[in-house]
Amino acid sequence: MSTMPQISQRPTSLSWSHPDGRSFTLDLTRPRIMGIVNITPDSFSDGGLHYESNAAIEKARCHLLEGADILDLGAETTRPGSLPTPEAEEWRRLEPVLSSLVASNSNAPISVDTYKASIAAKAIDAGAAIVNDIYAGRKDPEILSVAAEKGVPIILMHMQGEPRTMQLEPHYKDVVKEVRDFLLERALAAESAGVPKEHIILDPGLGFGKNTDHNLLLLRNLYEVYPTGYISLMALSRKAFLGKLLDGIPPLERDYATATASAIAVFQGAQLVRVHNTAPTLEALKVAWRISQGTLHEWS
Repeated sequence: MSTMPQISQRPTSLSWSHPDGRSFTLDLTRPRIMGIVNITPDSFSDGGLHYESNAAIEKARCHLLEGADILDLGAETTRPGSLPTPEAEEWRRLEPVLSSLVASNSNAPISVDTYKASIAAKAIDAGAAIVNDIYAGRKDPEILSVAAEKGVPIILMHMQGEPRTMQLEPHYKDVVKEVRDFLLERALAAESAGVPKEHIILDPGLGFGKNTDHNLLLLRNLYEVYPTGYISLMALSRKAFLGKLLDGIPPLERDYATATASAIAVFQGAQLVRVHNTAPTLEALKVAWRISQGTLHEWS
């Protein structure tokens, strides 16, 4: 008889208070969805479809209506080969969308996808409640202190190299061990900066400095990737390796592949999944989670 992977211990909830007085709690006994909103002109996934503020706001509301638990706003492209966005331009894109969503929605926490401490601080002051840093505090270490001082959770992602060069020749001796060791090291750095362990969310960074084989190895062995005691996130939505698995289909046609792979990730211990399209992933997660539980648990 086949058995479930031995998944290391994870927190069962995420609770925190925002500096403005709001309180958030996410029950992590079942998987949660983070809905992506790219406020950029050249996103790999949608080519700038939600670059204009009104389109981004509508996309965010669509995520919430379909069942997303968190919104993740990003105003700088990090696709392979991309160059950095100046801070002023990143904030110009982000601020009107963030302010509008905070004013109209007080329940779902909003994450800001940035590696710049100054942007993170301004976004939290404007109502953002989570920081999502693809550099895991290596590009701008002060971002760890911002999260600690503001009392908000932070997502730390593994990336080999940087967006401009990360996909040229990614190389690992043991990708599972190296990603795990990196995530643990960055988590401990965040704790040293004052971030509580229960506020640290770890992301293996599929597609960031990894080829298709690396991504598949990580996904097949995900239960070994996440260090014990931290919240686990998987962000593989519409990634290029999914397109390769399906004979080259374009990003906008990868949502069912995303849903399938996200369900596999949940079956191996991922607690949060970050996606461009909530509805298909929600259905897949319900099935995967209930299978993993072995019973028809209520989804609430």
